[in-house]
Amino acid sequence: MADPAPESLTPPPLPLEEAAMETEASDAPARGEEANENGPGETVKGAVILETEAGETEEGRDGRGEESLEPAPNARISEPQEEPENLKLDEGKGGGSDSECSSCSDYGSHGKPGTSLQRLVPERNALFPDTFQTNNLLFYERFKTYQDYMLADCKASEVQEFTASYLEKVLEPSGWQAVWRTSVFEVLVEVVDVDYSALKAVVHLCDPFLCETREGDAFTQECIQELLEVKAQKLPLRELWVVFDESGEFDHTALAVEHVRFFYKHLWRSWDEEDDDDFDYFGRCVEPRLRLYYDIAEDRVPSALVTDYHSLLSQCEELYRRFLVLRNSLASSDSDTEAENVSVVEGMKLYNRIEHLKQKLKLIENPLLRYVFGYQKHARLQARGVRPSGVTITHIVSATMMSSLLQCLLRDKFSPESCNEEMEIQFHSNPLSAVNACYAGDRIVVCPGHYLVDGTLCVADSIELEGYGLPDDIVIEKRGKGDAFVECTAADVKISSVKLVQHDAVEGILSVHQGKTTLENCVLQCETTGVAVRTSAELLMKNSDLYGAKGAGVEIYPGSMCTLMGNGIHHCKEGILIKDFLDENYDVPKITMVNNVIHNNEGYGVVLVKPTVKESAPESSGGTILSGPELAKDLHPTGDGSIPACEDAHQQVGSGWEPHGSAGVSEHTEGNSEIANELSAASLKKSHLRKKRLSNLGITEADDNLMSQEMFVSIVGNHFKRNGKGSFGTFLY
Repeated sequence: MADPAPESLTPPPLPLEEAAMETEASDAPARGEEANENGPGETVKGAVILETEAGETEEGRDGRGEESLEPAPNARISEPQEEPENLKLDEGKGGGSDSECSSCSDYGSHGKPGTSLQRLVPERNALFPDTFQTNNLLFYERFKTYQDYMLADCKASEVQEFTASYLEKVLEPSGWQAVWRTSVFEVLVEVVDVDYSALKAVVHLCDPFLCETREGDAFTQECIQELLEVKAQKLPLRELWVVFDESGEFDHTALAVEHVRFFYKHLWRSWDEEDDDDFDYFGRCVEPRLRLYYDIAEDRVPSALVTDYHSLLSQCEELYRRFLVLRNSLASSDSDTEAENVSVVEGMKLYNRIEHLKQKLKLIENPLLRYVFGYQKHARLQARGVRPSGVTITHIVSATMMSSLLQCLLRDKFSPESCNEEMEIQFHSNPLSAVNACYAGDRIVVCPGHYLVDGTLCVADSIELEGYGLPDDIVIEKRGKGDAFVECTAADVKISSVKLVQHDAVEGILSVHQGKTTLENCVLQCETTGVAVRTSAELLMKNSDLYGAKGAGVEIYPGSMCTLMGNGIHHCKEGILIKDFLDENYDVPKITMVNNVIHNNEGYGVVLVKPTVKESAPESSGGTILSGPELAKDLHPTGDGSIPACEDAHQQVGSGWEPHGSAGVSEHTEGNSEIANELSAASLKKSHLRKKRLSNLGITEADDNLMSQEMFVSIVGNHFKRNGKGSFGTFLY
């Protein structure tokens, strides 16, 4: 009887009925075999596997292992199986205990002999043996290995030492074959020893000799042998792919090599070792980079941001190489010449540029900062301007044009009363082609129908897009994955009487990057975030319905203008997200909210994102930085609009979600004054900070009207109903 799997690697079962668990556990091994035959992923030791009736497997955690999910309908659950004795690591190996050694990886054989990993069949050379398929591991599998076994709490300078210690516990020292892969050739080798401290394996060529080149040039056995002798028969482990073995004896070896290879290819940076901070290296660098890797792989990051990230990374690596060359040349020289002084100055400039790029990389790598600050860069849409002929065109969009529909269009849209001059008309079968054909001043009329759009509606010219009928009869649905659905950069865009439906997107259903966009009598069925009003952009949204966003229904960025009148915003994660950075380069967004109904959202109806700012003591030159309640007192001397007492409390917390509201006020209306007061307080606080900076420079301003900064706030008549956390909250970062 095999010993049970280590308790530390066995996650708690999902909350199913106890009787169902006992019944399903009895036939778990049989279903595990079925999952390997039908499911796309491998079986993982210590993980709870959900199997649907179609035979597919679904992890009890999501692909990133962050939260437990409820079992899918009609799902069956397989319990973790016991680990056979013949697959356990030797007790004395690596100097650790049996429990420690056997838990250095999350993988085993699930109660039956043989490997638990899949095989990877070579694409070209049939003579080459199969290798282990290890490049499809889930987020939590890599996360657990790096956090618990490989890196733990090491510093950046200790990474190689900790990695070597991890390999000593799980890597077979000899007796296994591997494919040595380079950018030029692939060669089959046999590992005879491992230099753990150098993260290298001592290898010999296999007999018979197998070699395949990528460029068509043949390499003889003598050439490869000479190359190995130059390398002292040692190859980096990251260049080796372990040959598949059905016994399961080398599962741990294949996974350990994969973890090392993945770490140095995707997570390690050449400058990390010099940034030897006292903070935990894993939490500071590895975890955010690992999350970003999987966010990119799962299409959760805008493609333009991914391109920027890789570009910044390449620039930083190139500058760092130049910096190292320059530093080494200065270190090897003993003279003090003018040329060396110039080199020192150049080195300082390179260092500053590298630090600047590193900060940009960290901003993108950190998921919270990436969300809070958002991605404010947009596709460089080129406006066409006015058509060279000077005429404007009306574009009619209809899948099929019936005579009755044409007569109605002529009567309603092109009657002599509405058209005083001759007008050119073009017909299109889908909205995307109509938008792409537009020049400034054109109009698009979309007839009733269901239109599937492959691509992004990029509106760079001032046009009008209107539906001919009720919004529910004019559905424009985005098909396939993409960053955004509708992007507006024109000075004046009007969209009315259409229903927009979005699926599998990274960014929101509508992004207003610049200019003014008017959205009237529309229905927005979202899946990610809803409408984003970027810095310096303006949105007027009237009598529209927005729902289904997994993020915020409306995101309002600093420096923007947003007017919401008579809308319904519901069944989103958050209703409205207002971003205020308290930075001198950003103004508080100018917001008007009148008669909106914000209800049934998972979190708050309205959330304000702002930094935690420590209040400074009064200074004779800079005045006093007032807190929220003090500002409210200045704004409302009679006390009618005082900010709730919890404002003081949440400023002391530091970060996180903080609710607002008082128990004695109706939930339907309590948010209006609180939102207005909070935005006014933030605006005045920023005004005081600006005055203080100017005062320190010896500059004073004539206008000292405290009310001038808050006049733009108009938040009245809104109703907040059944929002999960309340009407209004603040997120401090």
